[in-house]
Amino acid sequence: MRLAVLGVAMAAVTACGVDGSGDTEEIGRGEIQTALNDAVHLGFPGGQAVVSDKGHVWTVTAGAGDLATGKPFADDSRLRIGSNTKPFVATVMLQLVGEGKVDLDAPVERYLPGVVHGPGIDGNRITIRNLLQHTSGLPEFAAEFGETPKPGQVEIVTEQARWTTADMAAVIRNALTAPADFEPGAQWRYSNTNYIVAGMVIEKVTGHSVGAEITSRIIERLALRDTYYPEPGETGIRGPHPIGYSQVGGNRIDYTSQNVSWAGAAGAMVATGADLDRFFAGLLDGKLLPPAQLAEMKNVRSADEQGTMAYGLGLARISLSCGRQLWGHTGGVSGFLTFDGVVPETGRAVTIAFNQDLVDGEHFRAGLHTLDVAACAA
Repeated sequence: MRLAVLGVAMAAVTACGVDGSGDTEEIGRGEIQTALNDAVHLGFPGGQAVVSDKGHVWTVTAGAGDLATGKPFADDSRLRIGSNTKPFVATVMLQLVGEGKVDLDAPVERYLPGVVHGPGIDGNRITIRNLLQHTSGLPEFAAEFGETPKPGQVEIVTEQARWTTADMAAVIRNALTAPADFEPGAQWRYSNTNYIVAGMVIEKVTGHSVGAEITSRIIERLALRDTYYPEPGETGIRGPHPIGYSQVGGNRIDYTSQNVSWAGAAGAMVATGADLDRFFAGLLDGKLLPPAQLAEMKNVRSADEQGTMAYGLGLARISLSCGRQLWGHTGGVSGFLTFDGVVPETGRAVTIAFNQDLVDGEHFRAGLHTLDVAACAA
């Protein structure tokens, strides 16, 4: 099982109906189709782009959503969105900050006494901001599943983990027996552990599960009808969805059904491309956060040597080839890989999805390229 994340690197054609009124011109359809076709030629089984622009939502697909039947992605395909869960979690945390229930620069120890401690790890010195920005130095919890993760993914190496409901509190206790990666605030390094701990803080402060808070504060507020946080033990995907494939032992297998409780607040959610577009557009439009908290979310720290990608609080800023900037995230879990965000200058929101998880850097770059093509077309 792999959890693809926004790391330091950071063909059928169909159209949906109009969502509201406005210009329905589908600018860039041909270029997007070519980029998706190229990604499928590289090795992805299939891909989909969902573009939301001036009140119109439309899709482009390539390859197969199901290799056995050859059927493409359905327009309203539900997808496991992996690390795109993190912007939802960060939004809830920043809502709590705006409500005065959480202090962004308070130590984690205030909310989870005795939980965040280990070799070189002290919850009195790690802040909520450090967690959301990946500057805590907390080691990656994936090591608890038997293998050090490669850049941009988490490896779960036992078949049992695919079907078992994880006790994440126990996983974190074990993970924090490893030494800190660095002093809090000294570096930026993506670690899924940060968001597992952030989810624990949300649950302690609110008395509700992370999924319940995301549902009431974001999903219901924005009417994201096809987005959900899976119930404990849930293994299937509700509604129409492609088959998700993963490379295991050199073989491509169906990894659609799985228990993603191990990913938790770092990557468990399911959504459609249209809902992800609506979420990021609503977030950047100020529908979910007060101006002060949205500004904090966009206060970035450089995350790659080229300066093309920078990370705020659960939100990434990606510099596009056309000179514009996109605010969004990437994410994946075994079987699925997604790239998405909004270009504030044009208002175009884009989600790019593939039904196979991260294989290597070339596949990741193909996803980012397709996102760039779709975002720059408007």
